[in-house]
Amino acid sequence: MRKTFLLLLPAALLAAAAASPPPQDSADSARPGTWPLEEIRAWLETPGIHDPFLPESPLGLPEDLSEFIPADNPLTRARVRLGEQLYFDKRLSRDGTVSCATCHDPARGWTDNAPVSTGIDGQKGLRSAPSVLNRLLGKTQFWDGRAASLEEQALGPIGNPIEMGFSPEEAAERLNAIEGYRLQFEAVFGGPATPERIAQAIAAFERTILAGASKNDYYERALPWFEWDPEEEEDEEWVEIGLRILEEERQNRMSEAARRGRELFFGKAQCSTCHFGPDLTDEQFHNLGIGLDRPDAAGRAAVTGKDEDWGKFKTPGLRNIALTAPYMHDGSLATLEEVVEHYNKGGTPNRNLSGNIFPLKLTKEEVRDLVTFLEEGLSGERPPVRTPRLP
Repeated sequence: MRKTFLLLLPAALLAAAAASPPPQDSADSARPGTWPLEEIRAWLETPGIHDPFLPESPLGLPEDLSEFIPADNPLTRARVRLGEQLYFDKRLSRDGTVSCATCHDPARGWTDNAPVSTGIDGQKGLRSAPSVLNRLLGKTQFWDGRAASLEEQALGPIGNPIEMGFSPEEAAERLNAIEGYRLQFEAVFGGPATPERIAQAIAAFERTILAGASKNDYYERALPWFEWDPEEEEDEEWVEIGLRILEEERQNRMSEAARRGRELFFGKAQCSTCHFGPDLTDEQFHNLGIGLDRPDAAGRAAVTGKDEDWGKFKTPGLRNIALTAPYMHDGSLATLEEVVEHYNKGGTPNRNLSGNIFPLKLTKEEVRDLVTFLEEGLSGERPPVRTPRLP
């Protein structure tokens, strides 16, 4: 084994697997007025909280995340904490009933586990809420890719009449009337809340919502070491690294069914044609024959105006996919088994069906094994976010 492989292993990834974080609070537990002004003032004077930092990258994600942080919106602890409060604060909706976390709840895999989301006045949207996990890696946002950045995405729901029913300008005005927020915006951005600053704060928080360290990540990291013989290695440090990696894989080992499912994922089932890379998505748009009779069937074509994009929706990432049912952009498939069966039959024929969709001829046992890999092999760390206190 070449020792240059060591350069690919950051120190954080060589540490023992961290214990699972405690259960997360519901998004409904955020309460205005629970963070006193004196504590806010003390926090804003804490040394280092206004200094730029990079989030720690979990196993399986790129080691250096700096390229995913825009230069005009660096992460600081004060900025991220402000964004966290805004993410959970229902006062960003017109009637004070809906926050970002209502539809993207940490306790529900950063979705709402509903076929379509519910906004103010009980209004129903047309699409299932996608997970926020690892969205800093995303090239575009939303199922149809209409937002080019997380900043642009953050403002969309606020101004949507079905979702939060406000406008970014009205939201800024409301925040500026709350002294605790006014103090934070002044300290973080040098001025009052504006739509742009609200978007920057929420996006900063969302860039820290990372998931990795799945059983499949431990397996893939250990692959080059399975045939390695420590008795033939003279470098003691290298032996220690190799043994540690193998031990962590053993502690996080996939079941035999999941390993069979992994072979199918990268082989016969051809899932990795579109689901690859750190977040297991090509960040592209494909027509799978889903939701063809719905008002929003145009999908990506509504953004690009191109007929060849009709019915195309973004490939979602698959990390922690077991937590985010129901599936597809319209939430029409209730279980991962239904998703696999949809692909197995070759999708639903239509005038623009993706060329990557065709009958897979998986047996019932193979379907079960593939689902086991999706559920077991791709489930990993859950970001330890708790519902914040609010000004």
